[in-house]
Amino acid sequence: MNANGTQKRTRQQRVAAVELAPGLWRTLWANLQRGGVLLRMGLAAAAALFLWAFTQSWDPPFQYHENEIPQRDLVARTDFEQPDPKATEEAKERARKLAIAVFHQDPEPLEQLRAQLIGEITKLLATKTWDEVDSNLWAQFQPQQAAGTPDPTDEERAEQFQRFQEAFSEDGAIDKFSEQLAGVMAPLEQWGLLEPLPSEWGANFEKIEIRSKTSESFGAQRAVSEVLVENAAAKLQLSLKEKIGSLELAQKVFAWLRPRLAPTLVQDLDATHAAQDAMAAAEPEKTKPFRSGVDVLAPAGKPLTDEAIELLRLEYVQQRNDRTFPQRLRRSVSILGMFVALYTLCGTYIYTREPKLLHELLRLVALLSLVVLVVVFAHIINQYNPGVDVIPLLLCGMTLAIAYNQELSLLISACVALIIVLTNGHDFPQALVLMATTAGAILVLKQVRTRSKLLTVGFTAAAVGFLTTLGVGTLYGRPWPLLLEEGGLLAVWSIIAGALMTVLLPTVEKVFNVQTDLSLFELGDPAHPLLQELIRRAPGTYNHSITVASLAENAAEAIGARGLLVRVGAYYHDIGKMLKPGYFIENQGQGDNRHDALMPAMSTLVIIAHVKDGADLARQNKIPEAIIDFIQEHHGTTLVEYFYRQASEQREKEDPDGGEVDESSFRYPGPRPQTREAGVLMLSDAVESASRVLKEPTPSRIESLVEDLSMKRLLDGQFDESGLTLEEVHKIGESLVKSLTAKYHGRVKYPDQVIA
Repeated sequence: MNANGTQKRTRQQRVAAVELAPGLWRTLWANLQRGGVLLRMGLAAAAALFLWAFTQSWDPPFQYHENEIPQRDLVARTDFEQPDPKATEEAKERARKLAIAVFHQDPEPLEQLRAQLIGEITKLLATKTWDEVDSNLWAQFQPQQAAGTPDPTDEERAEQFQRFQEAFSEDGAIDKFSEQLAGVMAPLEQWGLLEPLPSEWGANFEKIEIRSKTSESFGAQRAVSEVLVENAAAKLQLSLKEKIGSLELAQKVFAWLRPRLAPTLVQDLDATHAAQDAMAAAEPEKTKPFRSGVDVLAPAGKPLTDEAIELLRLEYVQQRNDRTFPQRLRRSVSILGMFVALYTLCGTYIYTREPKLLHELLRLVALLSLVVLVVVFAHIINQYNPGVDVIPLLLCGMTLAIAYNQELSLLISACVALIIVLTNGHDFPQALVLMATTAGAILVLKQVRTRSKLLTVGFTAAAVGFLTTLGVGTLYGRPWPLLLEEGGLLAVWSIIAGALMTVLLPTVEKVFNVQTDLSLFELGDPAHPLLQELIRRAPGTYNHSITVASLAENAAEAIGARGLLVRVGAYYHDIGKMLKPGYFIENQGQGDNRHDALMPAMSTLVIIAHVKDGADLARQNKIPEAIIDFIQEHHGTTLVEYFYRQASEQREKEDPDGGEVDESSFRYPGPRPQTREAGVLMLSDAVESASRVLKEPTPSRIESLVEDLSMKRLLDGQFDESGLTLEEVHKIGESLVKSLTAKYHGRVKYPDQVIA
C-alpha cells in the first residue's frame, strides 16, 4: 500500500500489463473480420468474377487481326475443317435434281374418254347395213396400215363391219365390253399419263410421286417410264388383246383410243419445290480438311488477309472446343490470380495514399463499375474493330485523372490495360502502344480549366500513340506503310476519345463527386444567385469571404493544393450567416451588438448555427458536396472563445464554487478539416477575422498573429485529419503573412492640399 492508499502492483503485474502493438498479420486478420471490409472485398471479387465470365477467360483469346504480319509461317496446330460453300452448293444442286417431283392425277378425262368410246360403238351397232354406216366414224376404228399394204375394198370393209357387229351380237355384250374396257383402263385412270420430260427437267428423271387430285396426302411413287403416254399406250394395247377375245376388235378399239390418249398428270410446283428444298437441306455441308503440322494457314512476312483470318479463327474454334476441363481450370486460376495481384497492388496504394476511396462505399463502387465497363466495352469493340479499344481505355485514364489524381490514374489504367491485353489477345507491341498512349493523356491532364483542354489532351495522346506505333513497329520490322496506317487510326481514335470526354465531363463530375476547374469557374461567378443573395443580405460577410478567398488561394498554391477549389469554397463558406446577418460583427453597425441582450450560451448557438444553415442552403441550391465540405469543416471543432470566456467569467462571478463551464457546449460540431484545402481555408478564415482587430497591423504583429493562430489549431488537433504536414502549415503561414502584409501596407501621408 502506497501513501495514496492504492495497492502497489508487483513486478510481474507491471510486466503483464505491457501490451505491444499488434503485428501486421494480426492487424490484417482483425480488419478482415469487419463487415465493411468483407463487403468491399466481396464487391471486388464480384467484379473480377464478372469480368472472368464475360471475357470467357477460361479459354485463350483469338490473337490475330487483319494486316498483322506473322514472323513465321502459321501452320495448323490442330486438325480442323473449313466449310466449302461452292462444293456444298453443288451438292445441294445435285440433291435437288434427285428430288422426286410431285404430280396430281385426275381420272375424269380418261373416264369420259371411256364413256365416249362406248357411245361411239353403240352408234355403229345401231346401223343395220354397211351402206348406212358413218364412214368418218368407222374410219376412226381403223388401225393404221403397214407401209405398202393396199387399202381394203368395199367388200372387205363390209365384211369387217359385219364381224364388228357379230362381236356384240350376244345379249349383254356391250355391258361385258364396258367392264373389260374399265379393267383395261383402270391403271391409266389410277396413275395417269405423262408427256416426256424436258431435257432441262430439274428433278428426278426416273421416278415421280403421284397424288390424287382430291387429296394432299403423300401419294405413291411410280417410274416415269410407266406413265409416259407412249409406254402406257403400248401396255394398253397388250391389255386389250388379252382381255378382249377378238384380236380384230381389240385393234379397232386401240385405233380409236390411241389418238385420244393425252397427259393427265399435272405437276404440283409448290410440293415439288418443297421436296427439292428438303433434299437440299438434308445434304450435309462439304468441308475442306486441314491437318495439324502440315497445312500452312498463312505465310510468313505477308499481311494477314480476310481468308487467312478466317482459317485462323476456324483453327482457334477447334482448339477451344478440344480444350479439357483441367486446362480451362488452370487458365481460370491464373486469370483470377492476376486479378488478386492487381487488387493487392491497387488496394495497397489506395489504402496508403487515398484512404477516403475505401472508406466511402459509393466511390469504391463507382471505381469498380468504371473498370468493369471499360473492360466490357473494350472486349466488345475489339471483336468488331481491333484497335478501337484504346477509346475506353483513354476514357478510363482521363476519368480517373479528373476524379482523383495522376498517380492513381496511371496505376489503375496500367492494370486495366493489362486486363484488356490478356482478354483481347493483344501482343506486347500493342500493349506497349496502349499504355504509352494512355500515359500520355494522363500526364498532360492535370486541370480542366477550359472546354478545349480535353481536346488538347486527345491530340497529345494521338501524337504519343502515333510516334509509339512507329517506334515499336520499326523495332519489330513491320513495313512503314502499314505502320503509318495503324498510327493514323490510333491518332483518330485518341482525338475521338478526347471529344467524348468533353461530352461526358458533367457525368463524371456528378458520379465521382468531383469538381473540375471548369465547373468551379461557373460556381465562382459573382452572378450566382446564392452569392447575389449573400451580397444583398450580408454585404459584410460577402466582403469577408472575398478577402478570405484571396488569402486562401495563395496559401493553397504555396503548398501545391488546388487554389481555385479553395477560392470558390471560401466564397460560400459563410453563406449561412445570411439568415441572421445582424448577429455577426462584420454586418453590425457602430454600437449595435445584438449579443448584448443574449446569454453567452445562446449567442454561441446562434454563431454555430451558421454552419448548419449554410450546408442546408447549399444543398437546397444544389451546390456540389465538395463545396459543402468547406462550409461544414471551415471551423472544425474549434472553440467559440469569446463567448466561452464570457460564460466562464459570468460563472465565476455568480458561483465561484460551481466549477468550470462545459467547454463542449461552446465548440463547433465539426467535422474537422478532411482535406488540405479545408485546412487552408480554416486557417485563412481565422487569420483574416483576427487581423481586423489589430490596431497597428505591422508585419511583425501580423506574423505573430498568424503563428499564434496556427499553433492553436495544431495543438487543438484541427489539422490531424486534413493531411497537412508541419512544413505545409509553416508554408501556409508564410503565405498568409505576405498577403496580409501587402493588404495592410503602410501608406505615405500627404500634406494638406492648398485650396486655390
